[in-house]
Amino acid sequence: MAQKSSVSKAADESSDIIKLPAPNQKGGMPLYETFLNRRTDRTFAPKELTDQQLSDLLWCANGINRADGKRTAPSARNAQEIDIYVFSAGGIFLYIPEKNVLERIAKEDRREEMSGQSKMIMEAPITLLFFANYEKMDKFSEEAREFYGATDAGFVSQNVYLYCAANKMSTVVMGAIERDPIRDMIGRDGKAILAQPVGFAK
Repeated sequence: MAQKSSVSKAADESSDIIKLPAPNQKGGMPLYETFLNRRTDRTFAPKELTDQQLSDLLWCANGINRADGKRTAPSARNAQEIDIYVFSAGGIFLYIPEKNVLERIAKEDRREEMSGQSKMIMEAPITLLFFANYEKMDKFSEEAREFYGATDAGFVSQNVYLYCAANKMSTVVMGAIERDPIRDMIGRDGKAILAQPVGFAK
């Protein structure tokens, strides 16, 4: 039986750093077939992701795919400002692509506070939060921060959709989220752009 992801049991562990296995970067579903399968699914089965699945998902979303540190998703001026936070029953975790680790920033399950549409979030084993980190956009105007933070988060979200399509998983992107409370949970200067629950279809 596949072992469930560490983020679902992290609340019982003392370590605030979860080292993920190296992501799979070979094989997979052919590209055109992946596009054929890309869809939104708002239903989630009570099944956890494994650490390997979580590592693969996060790498596809916005991981490092070149020796120069550039990512699987584009960003304006290569600012790489979109941080991915994983919300789960085990707390809130920041994905750090350079080390392929998750750093826990909160031990409490805060998923229900993310949106008025919390049913989907609570049914999915994890919800990804795409956060435009303004500390990485200090040379951008306020208008540019808003625009590029939104467009760059869209690229990351589509990568998640394609990963889910290729692996027969469910996902839905959510714009109706509690942006100010989420920013306070994270404790960074920036804007919560989108949330995206991920799991397995019923």
